[in-house]
Amino acid sequence: MAPEPSDLTLPEAERRDLIRWAAECVRRLLPIFESAAPGDPRLSQALDGAEAFARGELSVGPMRHLAFGCHAAARDVDDVAASAVARACGQAAAIAHMGGHSREISRYTAKALGGDAAPELAWQREHIPVRFEAYVYGSRVETTG
Repeated sequence: MAPEPSDLTLPEAERRDLIRWAAECVRRLLPIFESAAPGDPRLSQALDGAEAFARGELSVGPMRHLAFGCHAAARDVDDVAASAVARACGQAAAIAHMGGHSREISRYTAKALGGDAAPELAWQREHIPVRFEAYVYGSRVETTG
């Protein structure tokens, strides 16, 4: 059953399913961040945490801490694309707290990839669990600018 688009929080079971997709999306972008900030583990830790949350092994509190770490990494890196990847990762991790954060993944993907974003945005949309498509994308048309 598809979640109600107006419900920004979502039940925990729904957030566990949605965070899997978001983490997979961001993992595909991770090399952009890692090339600009080699040795910074915060995004990898958040993505590992997202997978643990999805399995029921991590609670919301630690996930919020990991999300904050991603946003700090976004501020710390000087590269615009890498910063956007870090923001996308922070949004993905924050899905543990509130499902509405999933709606920002495509926006930060577009910022990270610029004019080359269309194939990745298409991949994200093709791989989202069907029941979440309207929740995440609504009737929005994705852009790369």
